[in-house]
Amino acid sequence: MPSSYRTFRNSVPWLILSLEAVFIVLFYFLFSDDGVFIESYSAFRDVNHMLIFGFGFFLMFLKRYGFSSTGFNLLVIVLGVQCSVLIDTFVLLLQRQSKHQLERLIKAAMSMTAVVISTGAVLGKTNPVQLILMTVLELIVFRMSRWMNTTFLQITDNISMMHVHLFGAYFGLAVSSRFSEPSPRSDKNASTPKSDLLSMLGTLFLWVFWPSFNSVVSESKWRAIYNTYFGLAVSAVTAFALSVLTTKDGKFRMTHIHSAVLAGGVAVGYAAHSIKYPWIAMVLGLLASVIAILGSYCSQRCLNPPLKLHDTSGVHFTFGMPAVLGALAQVILLIIKNWTNLPSLGYLVMIQVGTFCLTISVALITGFIAGLILNHRLFKTIPVSKYFDDQFYWEFPHLAVGF
Repeated sequence: MPSSYRTFRNSVPWLILSLEAVFIVLFYFLFSDDGVFIESYSAFRDVNHMLIFGFGFFLMFLKRYGFSSTGFNLLVIVLGVQCSVLIDTFVLLLQRQSKHQLERLIKAAMSMTAVVISTGAVLGKTNPVQLILMTVLELIVFRMSRWMNTTFLQITDNISMMHVHLFGAYFGLAVSSRFSEPSPRSDKNASTPKSDLLSMLGTLFLWVFWPSFNSVVSESKWRAIYNTYFGLAVSAVTAFALSVLTTKDGKFRMTHIHSAVLAGGVAVGYAAHSIKYPWIAMVLGLLASVIAILGSYCSQRCLNPPLKLHDTSGVHFTFGMPAVLGALAQVILLIIKNWTNLPSLGYLVMIQVGTFCLTISVALITGFIAGLILNHRLFKTIPVSKYFDDQFYWEFPHLAVGF
């Protein structure tokens, strides 16, 4: 048995079982049967579908990393949700506040969106131990970021939760900067028609359930659903149009559709509950789709090479840039809404800009530190030659001989 297998076998199972044992003990002491709101289950179900089915298939575009994309996604989600619930419980105990268990579960699942997005940036370059450690670290830091926003900047907890895409994208990019770039001669960092089709299935799941995600913590649910749908619809239409216009042969490109159709939902998320007219959401969806497609060219040709950054799933232009657009749009809409109240306008704008800057700063700084920790030799960073390869972790009966 090669040394890599011995290391894998001796570390991963015991780490998982140890974490689960700690979770069980903590749940025993910290939780009681306080009842739940049954009507909230549909919201949790939709968010759970996004995480398991949506992102599970969304990350399956690599031709030799399908088992790991879906399998590791499920592993980090089920561990991460438990961890996030415990973190939120500790924070509530310190603040002497209470919250229904299902509400905590919903926000824990939403927090895991940040982790899954970050995972896309380092997809294929991390082993399960590193992914689990990154999940725990990111959940702690994201909850700390939300706490700082709600405590010092007086942002509502529901609004701070919508920074999940911004935080996840830039945390993941910062972590990715500490991993070696794949070899340019390797063909494993590529897709096939079958893997692209499976990935597009995940995109469709995300597209269908995104209105539920944006509305689940909103005070005006119907308005959030309404605006999110139109933002998504226009971003999808724009993605098809721009895909034809930006390709040399004038054909649709699946990678464009795969990323840009979701950009509208990300951008609208910040202000979905407060946008009064659907045409505003539609404009945001159009701009987000343009940014996602044109941003992919800028990132891959102008930004990533000098920074020596490799973003496997393109989370920067799929989630990061549209999230920045959404945050800026929220500030502009706030200025328009409070234009007649000039004395307080400056303060309101400063708070919103401060929230955005704090979130992205915490994500970049802590992501960079997390990347340094994950690359410690203790966690057995996989060699570049084994990037994007299922066979390093999964059993393939027809390939068992000689491997």
